[in-house]
Amino acid sequence: MCVRSSYSQGWQRILFLLLATCSVAFGQGTGYWHTSGNQIVDASGRSIRIAGINWYGFETTDQVVHGLWAQDYHTILKAIKSNGYNAIRLPYSNQMVETPIVPKNISFSNGGGTINTDLKGLNALQVMDKIISAAGAVGLRVILDNHRSEAGNSAEANGLWHTSAYPESAWINDWKMLVGRYAGYKDASGNPTVVAVDLRNEPHVIANGSHTGACWTGDTATGGCPTTNTSQNFPAAAQRAGNAVLSANSNLLIIVEGVDCYSGDCDWWGGNLEGVSRYPIALNVSNRLVYSAHDYGPNLYQQSWFNSSTSFSSLSSVWNKFWGYINANHIAPVLIGEFGTGNNASGIQSATPGSQGQWFESLVNFLQNNPSLNWTYWALNGEDSYALLDNQYDSTPASSLKQSELASIQSALTEGGSGSGGGSGTCSVVPSAPSGLAAAAISSSQINLNWTAVTPPGNCSVTYRVFRSTASGFAPSSSNQIASGLTAPLFTNIGLAAAATYYYKVEAVDAAGSSSASNQASATTQSSSGGFACHVVYANVNQWNTGFQAAITVQNTGTVGITNWTLKWTFPGNQQITNLWNGSYVQSGPAVTIRNVGYNGSIPAGGSYSGLGFTANFSGTNAAPASFSVNGVACR
Repeated sequence: MCVRSSYSQGWQRILFLLLATCSVAFGQGTGYWHTSGNQIVDASGRSIRIAGINWYGFETTDQVVHGLWAQDYHTILKAIKSNGYNAIRLPYSNQMVETPIVPKNISFSNGGGTINTDLKGLNALQVMDKIISAAGAVGLRVILDNHRSEAGNSAEANGLWHTSAYPESAWINDWKMLVGRYAGYKDASGNPTVVAVDLRNEPHVIANGSHTGACWTGDTATGGCPTTNTSQNFPAAAQRAGNAVLSANSNLLIIVEGVDCYSGDCDWWGGNLEGVSRYPIALNVSNRLVYSAHDYGPNLYQQSWFNSSTSFSSLSSVWNKFWGYINANHIAPVLIGEFGTGNNASGIQSATPGSQGQWFESLVNFLQNNPSLNWTYWALNGEDSYALLDNQYDSTPASSLKQSELASIQSALTEGGSGSGGGSGTCSVVPSAPSGLAAAAISSSQINLNWTAVTPPGNCSVTYRVFRSTASGFAPSSSNQIASGLTAPLFTNIGLAAAATYYYKVEAVDAAGSSSASNQASATTQSSSGGFACHVVYANVNQWNTGFQAAITVQNTGTVGITNWTLKWTFPGNQQITNLWNGSYVQSGPAVTIRNVGYNGSIPAGGSYSGLGFTANFSGTNAAPASFSVNGVACR
């Protein structure tokens, strides 16, 4: 559970051009899981969506998951499974690991007879062994979550991953012990039960004037948060811990949460991943990293983005800014590790702007639109304000409305690890091959692909894989696959070499298998200038105390036209765009990227486009940017 920091807020809206999405078949998965682009995939390469739930208690002074005073733990695990969840995020404390007590909040009988008899006399760590073993037996996967150091409630008060009693060395050693302890825990099919570790719950800054607590590299409010600041720099610590875990078990997913504030821009504790754009995590084992954010509604704290103007679009802009861009840009998978709401209908669905119900319904819709995003709901616990179950911990959710909302974003689970479609019955037909694949070079480093969408067979849902080679007539394989789990029939390939020819093929995938390859398409990236040259006119047309309005004209002074453009600049001061027209934009710190929309992408040689404009806030000096680039070409 997270609490919002009192650190000052500041953000800008980020408008992403949303792609059409469709439902996707996700399976429980075989073997260990790993990553591919923004997807989590199983050992066979099939897409996995973590659709789980938090079951807390081991991290508290009780040192045991809650609800065992009311139900047998096998009954609770079966309730999780029967309600459609495929994973448990299991919080614990270092104190519980190192000095486990014999928990007192366990009952051994209820109205139905004896319960939890095999837990008598066990200490907390031994009880956790039993819970994890039984979870695997019913087909659930487990994410271990280091929630705090000393036993207690919520995140660590100091915002860090270490305390005087439990230094970083203890944090890492406890992790290595646990992953070794649970490496052999498997289900009846031999699939591992513990598949991921959430290194630390909700790192955050302490707004005490000295900015103690956790920070992310590049955070200007903490002096740049250099990696040499080993007591505060969380991504550097996460790399140390993640690599230590992988040295003990190289197959595990490493989950790294965000912080709360980055250069004065604040989100929930653990929810701010803006720093990833410039300072990503680098692990020694590839395809193991998952980023995680926590998100809550106004009932927990009245964030500034909850107001009378709040809409799905404005909330999406907040989410895309803090963590959604990682998923959208295929940097890595993202897990929404905590989000929750109460059981009153108004807190689940509401048309009132800025309300709890509007937030929850919007987040569910956002997860529906972005099926590659993973999630674990907070919480299962019947005594929690956001409980899924009631105080009796039986299998019936406390709110059928909330459960139906969550069911709409769950994985389609099947026994034995194969995925299934969204309808009744089993997906048993391999999809047809995609057709009409076309490739277009947009710049010296970018090629855009599109193709005709495949009609899913009955009871199936379809995703796409993209393959690339520098040789014509190549055969698609895992070694040349560059994207998977795509839900829309288009893909943007960036970071390419200039004046180089690339060849592409696409396959369609459903739970029954993958299609044959599409037709081959190719494109040659432009040379470093590609015959294109540009000039940008930037005009401050209106200014007031803390804001201004600017107009921009993009001139094509080269010898070739362009059909799509990306304009970039860096503000010299503290300027934040609040609204932009005739384009979509992303602002990360002072860096701004603007892309054309569908109707204004073409600028012929000798032509110009002057419809761009925006409003922004500023503090200090409002100077114009010193330089601009279009499609990677510096403008004169």
